[in-house]
Amino acid sequence: MSNAIVVGFNGSAGSEAALTWALERAARNKLPVIVVHAVDDRWMSPDFQYHEIIRDAGMDLLQQARASASVQAPDVEVDIQLRHGSGGSVLREVSKEAAIVVVGGHDKRWLDGGPITDRALQVVSASECPVAVIPAKPAAGAKGVVVGVDGSEESLQAVAFAAKEADLGGDELTVVLAFKKPARWVEKQLPSSGLAESMVEEDRIVLAESVAGLGDKYPDMTVRQRLETNTEPAKALVDIAAAARLLVIGSRGRGGFSRTVLGSTAHAVLLQLPCPTIVTRVHRVKHGE
Repeated sequence: MSNAIVVGFNGSAGSEAALTWALERAARNKLPVIVVHAVDDRWMSPDFQYHEIIRDAGMDLLQQARASASVQAPDVEVDIQLRHGSGGSVLREVSKEAAIVVVGGHDKRWLDGGPITDRALQVVSASECPVAVIPAKPAAGAKGVVVGVDGSEESLQAVAFAAKEADLGGDELTVVLAFKKPARWVEKQLPSSGLAESMVEEDRIVLAESVAGLGDKYPDMTVRQRLETNTEPAKALVDIAAAARLLVIGSRGRGGFSRTVLGSTAHAVLLQLPCPTIVTRVHRVKHGE
């Protein structure tokens, strides 16, 4: 499984889109695909009369996914696996040896308009490999790769990952650094009035350092830098990536607490998924308390 693309599948529109995206990637990279369905039967007794029915329904779903995959990408090797446990725990386990885990997002919302926190967040938080979250209806004709940076080690990993993706797809790479200025009343209380200007200059340097060396490694790739000086990072990434083929973000950034797994920006982006989004976890980085 170490070279396989793993797809979490439950029959939803999001998981169908995830399967299609994974098959396209597998065909391009010449990788096998494993389609996984989790039967969360922890609350059931093995003697429960519907136990076998639920297992059979899960296998039927997987067989349908494999049949669909054979039509979409006949040259891609596709395996299916029925596993037991919660979706998050199952995909965490398979992520230990997967090249990437792919899951679908969704657009269901509470009656008050707020987004439902879905299992994609659980998978991204727990996964030990990069995770791609695919919207149920990806935009047609999308192009370009967008990556968010903040100067952290994780964001530099994300840039390296995104640059490789852009190069393979023949896309432009847009590197985005965004921050929210202090409120005016806060800035007025500070002894120096040049705080905002200093922040802009520091982050301009961080942005330039984040793309250093990309021109040498990918001489044919166009790299654009965008510094958003008065926008929350998640909003900036969602807006800029709305027409992109792919958005790449790190699992955590410089503002994350050492005990958290998923940073606030990544969390917010996944709740407003603008396009296929990969959350990288290339290697662990130690943070001070």
